[in-house]
Amino acid sequence: MAVTIQQLSKWKKENRSIVALTAWDYSLAHVLDEAGTDIILVGDSLAMVALGHSTTLPVTLDQMIYHAAAVCRGVKRALVLCDLPFLTYQESISQAIHSAGRILKETGVSGVKVEGGYPRMVETVAELTAMGIPTMGHIGLTPQSVRLLGYKQQGKTVYEANRILAEAIALADAGAFALLLEHIPQDLAATITAKVPIPTIGIGAGVHCNGQVLVTADLLGLSLKQPPFAKSYVNLREIITHAVTEFAQEIKENKFPG
Repeated sequence: MAVTIQQLSKWKKENRSIVALTAWDYSLAHVLDEAGTDIILVGDSLAMVALGHSTTLPVTLDQMIYHAAAVCRGVKRALVLCDLPFLTYQESISQAIHSAGRILKETGVSGVKVEGGYPRMVETVAELTAMGIPTMGHIGLTPQSVRLLGYKQQGKTVYEANRILAEAIALADAGAFALLLEHIPQDLAATITAKVPIPTIGIGAGVHCNGQVLVTADLLGLSLKQPPFAKSYVNLREIITHAVTEFAQEIKENKFPG
């Protein structure tokens, strides 16, 4: 049975943990779906892990749509979401509606994700939701603000923690169906998770969120550099390098094809 937004809410009430990973093409999405992943996020992190950029900023709306459509073709069960990339939703609410609408119409995803809280993103989430576009919020470390924030942990001071908590509550009130909490202190994530009625998905936010997400390239050991809160479960870079090296050697020794 396909995962739905309503099911995520039910799982929060049941204290059933939610499994989320990122994908950027058909083959990877198919594997993640077959493995039982609940949420597959077509994150703008693909700018870095699939396209070779140093930040998420350069990826375009057309590129996100292209990759999200490929991911959707590989998925039968998981809930597929797509990031709105930088400067495709911040200029105005009408721009956000147009960009999000294109993603839903042209890819088959079930919802979109936007970064940020007060004041504009709360209004944007409310308007997107009113238009029937399911929207996930993303607060804490927001990579699209890397030029301003860097990649350091957010919410360490009382002021920052209170602001992030207020943003979480406001986004939930505005109609966000879930929140991604990135690189914030564990106790802050626990407080947010307890106070909002919607699921929280953590990445570098501790164990008290309703679910966890990783960039799949980090999980598989494919990333050249990964954040301190990521974890690799296998070193595919080493495995692939060994396989390709063996293949090349067999060709040079006229062993392939045998």
